Amino acid sequence: MSGLPLEGYRGVLLGRVWVAPVLSHLLANFGAEVIRVESMASLCPVRRFRPIHGDNPDPDLAMNFQSWNQCLLSAAADLTKPEALLLVKKLIAGSDIVIENYPPGKMAKYGLDYKSLCQIKPDIIYISLSAVGQNGPNRDLKTYGPSLGALTGLDSMLGYPDGEAAFEYCYTDPVGSVNGIFYVLAALRHRKKTGEGQYIDLAQAESTTCLMGDAIMEYFMTGRERGMKGNRNPYMAPHNLYPCKGEDRWASIAVKTENEWRSFCDAIGNPPWTKENRFSDKQNRIRNQEKLDEFVGRWTRNYTPYEVVDILQKAGVAASALLEEQEILSDPHCIHRKIFVEVDHPKLNGIPIYTQPWRFSDTQYKTGRAPMVGEHNDYVYGEILGLSKEEIQKLQDEKILH
Repeated sequence: MSGLPLEGYRGVLLGRVWVAPVLSHLLANFGAEVIRVESMASLCPVRRFRPIHGDNPDPDLAMNFQSWNQCLLSAAADLTKPEALLLVKKLIAGSDIVIENYPPGKMAKYGLDYKSLCQIKPDIIYISLSAVGQNGPNRDLKTYGPSLGALTGLDSMLGYPDGEAAFEYCYTDPVGSVNGIFYVLAALRHRKKTGEGQYIDLAQAESTTCLMGDAIMEYFMTGRERGMKGNRNPYMAPHNLYPCKGEDRWASIAVKTENEWRSFCDAIGNPPWTKENRFSDKQNRIRNQEKLDEFVGRWTRNYTPYEVVDILQKAGVAASALLEEQEILSDPHCIHRKIFVEVDHPKLNGIPIYTQPWRFSDTQYKTGRAPMVGEHNDYVYGEILGLSKEEIQKLQDEKILH
C-alpha cells in the first residue's frame, strides 16, 4: 500500500508484552516499517499466552500477540551474543525510532540506551515506556499492569459502594501506548524542523493518572474523595446495567435530563411508580437510586437487550446492549464499520484482527497479522544490513540470530 503518512520511517521495537508493541503497531498501521527484535532464548511472555487453537502453546499463534503486534516485522537476535548486539546496533543506526519498555537501566547493560545509541545515531528518537518513569524513589519498582493500576489512583474508584475494591483489567498499557504515539509523532515533527533527536521518558502510571484529573481536582478543591461508585453517576439516574430476558443478559441505560426522564417514562408505559415523589426530579432519583434500579430492572427483564435498546432509543433515551465477544463480531453496526477484518496467516486459514477506530477522508492505513518469530531475518539482515544468505544461515545455526 503506497502513500501512507509514515512511509519511509523505520522503528526498532526492543520492548515486549503490551505497551511498547501496541505503540509500534500504531506506527506500522500508518506505514512505518517497525522491526521487532526478539529471541527464542528470551521469548516475550505474550507469545506463550493462550493459543488461537488447541491447548499447546505456539509462539506464532498466541491470541494476544496477534492483536498487539499487527503489521510488525520480526528479526531474531539473542542480545546476550556480541555478534547479535552489533547487528542490532547497525540496524538502529539506519532507523528513526527506538521503542522499549524495560525497567530503567536495563537497556544500558546492552549499550542500547539513548545515551549510547546517540553515538551511532545522533538524531534518533527514543521512547522508554517504563512503569513509573526513569527517575524518582520508585523507579525500580516491579509491577505488572493491574498492580501498576493501583499506583495511578484509578483502582480506588473501581468497585461497588461499600464493597471490595476491584483488582481490574490493565489500563496502563494501552493508555501509555496511545499517549506514546502522540509523543513520538511530536518528536518526529521536531526533528524535521530542527534536525534534533529526542528522548521521551513516558511513565505509564502518570499517563493513566491523567484520566482521573477531575477526581483529583475535586479532592483538592473540596476534600471529598470520589471513592467507589459501581455503575452509578453523580449526575444521572437511572444509570446502570439492567438485567434482561435470557441468561446473564444486560442493557445499559443512562438518563440525564428531565426531558429524557419523561421520555423514558413514556417509553415504558408510565407505570405508577414513575409518578412517585421520590422519583419526581433528578436529585430525588439520585437519592433513591437503589429502589429506582429495582423498578427499572423489573421492566427490562421482560425484554432482550436489543429490544430494550430499540424501545428506548426510539424515545431518545441513551441505551445500549451489553455485547459479548461473539456479538461484537456479528453485530450489524460492527460489520458495517469493518471493526474486525480477516487476515491471512501461514499457519491458519485466517484470523480476525481489529482495525483502528478512526476513518480518514483521504489518509490510508493498513491492517495485517503479527509476525512469526524471526520471520523477516532474510529481509532485515540481508536486504537492510547486507549479509549474504550463507552468513545469515550460519548465524542462525549458531543461535546468534535465534
